[in-house]
Amino acid sequence: MNNLSPTLELALDLISRPSVTPEDAGCQDLMIARLEKIGFNIEPMPFGDVKNFYAKRGTTGPNLCFAGHTDVVPTGPESAWKVPPFEPKILDGMLYGRGAADMKGSLAAMVTAVENFIAEHPDHQGQISFLITSDEEGPFVDGTTRVVDALMARNEKVDWCIVGEPSSTNVLGDIIKNGRRGSFSGDLTIYGKQGHVAYPHLAKNPIHLAAPALDEMANAHWDNGNDFFPPTSFQISNIQSGTGATNVVPGELKAQFNFRFSSELDFDALKARVIEILEKHQLEYDIQWTYNGLPFLTRPGELVDAIVSSVQETVNITPELSTSGGTSDGRFIAKMGTQVVELGPINATIHQINECVDAESLNQLSSIYQGILNKLFVK
Repeated sequence: MNNLSPTLELALDLISRPSVTPEDAGCQDLMIARLEKIGFNIEPMPFGDVKNFYAKRGTTGPNLCFAGHTDVVPTGPESAWKVPPFEPKILDGMLYGRGAADMKGSLAAMVTAVENFIAEHPDHQGQISFLITSDEEGPFVDGTTRVVDALMARNEKVDWCIVGEPSSTNVLGDIIKNGRRGSFSGDLTIYGKQGHVAYPHLAKNPIHLAAPALDEMANAHWDNGNDFFPPTSFQISNIQSGTGATNVVPGELKAQFNFRFSSELDFDALKARVIEILEKHQLEYDIQWTYNGLPFLTRPGELVDAIVSSVQETVNITPELSTSGGTSDGRFIAKMGTQVVELGPINATIHQINECVDAESLNQLSSIYQGILNKLFVK
């Protein structure tokens, strides 16, 4: 660890803390100590068993928030790792450890970027804030969404937000996420009547009954998408039915499905179409909905322009704007009317055995973040 940059030293320290969701394992205390030294006011905001904090420096002008999470997913079998997942090492230029890419590397880059910026501009314009949670990889009930609700209740304004999710695909900065699709799921039960397969007239097979409706939903054209979002997609993720016996018609079928939807439709419109299809096929059913979040979009403007320009100057590429992929905590922050963009390292190994990130790319990421601060707050 000799002669490492401050960004890599901090990344190694964060990764070494086994913060499997919703645990924080001291990561936030480490970040808080660094931020307090450079003049941030710290507000711990725990909810339930989840640790969160909101930190801010400055009292007037636009507020740029760095958002992220200290929790990581489970490691899987540690014996399969090149290095123990919470004993990070740099091997052949790659930093290995759980959270290296998702997203403790980004957290380290954020902190050092702000440290360097404030050292150069102690009387900077505007406000800089951090919104950090330990509940992003888990059920996301007591994390960012609760903090955002509390901030909104007191009319706290966040103008711009950079979420450190690993957005890049092939090289650092090639993709930035300026939006995400909405997401919701359905838990569907189709009821039939159990009976003997030799006497089908005395039974009602829910598999046979459900198949045409599920097929219609799977092949439905929901919308065309738009300039920023691909068309809405519907996927069946699980189906269970049957008793395990070959001579018994089951009494019910359970299916789980998910929508990833564009800004062309909303939750209510999609739900209504699902119910319309189920009713059309005269099914006896029950359905429970899980609503994960609305789509959000940050159009080109001050924040996007500053990010694109800083990426160009730091790594000499022009990033592509994208709304692909899953969901992130950006969807909660966007509720505040905030412009939200995700920018972080390459995502090729996230959640995998031997999660890793190019070590030098974290130094470059810190420079990109610092460049964004310069463009927004140094006139």
